[in-house]
Amino acid sequence: MNTDYEALRHWIPETRQLTIGGRLVDPEGERWDVHNPATEEVIANVGGASPAQVDAAVAAAREAFPAWAALSGEERCRHIHRLADVLEAHGDELLPSIVNEVGTPVSLAAYLQVKMAVQQHLRWAAEAAKVDRTQHLGPWDEPVPTMSDVVHQPVGVVAAITGYNYPLNLAIFKFGAALAAGCTVVLLSSPRTPLTTLFLGELLREAELPPGVMNVVIGQADVGVRLSSHPGVDRVSFTGSDGVGARIMEQAARNLAGVTLELGGKSPSIVLPGVDVKKIAVEMHLRWSRNGGQGCAALARLLVHDSLYEEFLAASAEAFDQMIVGDPWDPATNIGPMIRPDHRARVRGFIDDSVAEGGRRLLEVTRPLPERGWFVNPVLLGDLPHGARAVQEEIFGPVAVVLPFKDTDEAVRLANDTAYGLAANVWCDDPAEARRVAEGIRAGTVWINGGGSMRPDAPFGGFGRSGVGRELGEWGMREYLEVKHIQWRV
Repeated sequence: MNTDYEALRHWIPETRQLTIGGRLVDPEGERWDVHNPATEEVIANVGGASPAQVDAAVAAAREAFPAWAALSGEERCRHIHRLADVLEAHGDELLPSIVNEVGTPVSLAAYLQVKMAVQQHLRWAAEAAKVDRTQHLGPWDEPVPTMSDVVHQPVGVVAAITGYNYPLNLAIFKFGAALAAGCTVVLLSSPRTPLTTLFLGELLREAELPPGVMNVVIGQADVGVRLSSHPGVDRVSFTGSDGVGARIMEQAARNLAGVTLELGGKSPSIVLPGVDVKKIAVEMHLRWSRNGGQGCAALARLLVHDSLYEEFLAASAEAFDQMIVGDPWDPATNIGPMIRPDHRARVRGFIDDSVAEGGRRLLEVTRPLPERGWFVNPVLLGDLPHGARAVQEEIFGPVAVVLPFKDTDEAVRLANDTAYGLAANVWCDDPAEARRVAEGIRAGTVWINGGGSMRPDAPFGGFGRSGVGRELGEWGMREYLEVKHIQWRV
């Protein structure tokens, strides 16, 4: 990776074409401007796919499917590793695309989007393509002697629809597993962040994937509706809000297509008695505020034991001094802008409504924001009832709420008292107690004492309104596989 960020600051990929059937084609649908959320500048004008082009992308994936599915796992593994090689080689070009269209701080984008997504997750998926998942059930004697195998076969054509907050790694989480399973893909990015996805489409040609195995389109909501309800699509994988996820599920149901939905969260971070809050405060607050708080697993409900509450607020004040909001190209910045001005207004609305409901701004970064850009200074809210909007609804911005609790049972009850169940964290000095609490929380991922990075071999997904199914690991692979029972007489 090139570490001269100033040399990359103004680079934008020039690709404005869709990738359909292995060819770059000019878009024929609606056009719109793409903005840099840190500067408000228009950095590109793009055109979306027309209805006919969506149909063509699905048809290309359908045509390519039999040959791709028939390849051995070893052959698909080589293709996916070749794609990872190309993405690594172009990391210096992918990085500015992400930073300039999302506003993700460069230090975070370099690790999460380029390094982790490609080197760990995509390459893990490549190796997973080689796994023989056949299950030999053994003999069964009633009414006649038989033997059985259970085999796994690819579901077919996958519509992979990504969110705007992490455009490269969200795409890799989907198409990596789908390609490894033997499926073909039509990838659709969020209309807010199309440039990284379009550039990815161009790199597919350099990776020499067979034509039609992976297709890339962009567009507004109408394109998403056409793709997710298309009769040629066998499974829809979507990352985004729970409201849109519910509509995606309805659209896919028209054809009885399966869905994998990685949706929102209102994730708790629980601080149990005995924890040294001075040691954890900085990490706790950066976990919910990074990327401008635009993360589905942001740990933005801080449940703190009564005995630690005042000490926690004092430690948090020092942690807030380390929050740097501003230019995402500055390596010292850890909080970037909101994606659009209407989203900034929505986040500010949550803060204002909370104060109107009797809540207080307990802590707030008060340094002046840049003159341009859709920034929001981080805020910690308190004194709110548990039914308040800011406590129950996903804000998707740099806003957290702190809630005191009296005992561990109350902490678990509060942690589970939302419609979501994506992630959680338990801070505790007693490993056995931490494990007991973790097992009582209804969430797809529970970290203890901060956990670690997102493992490519572990499942990610949620309970309740946080989604359906899982991504990553063997569990994510099986989202793209059908099971078949083969039985014979002996």
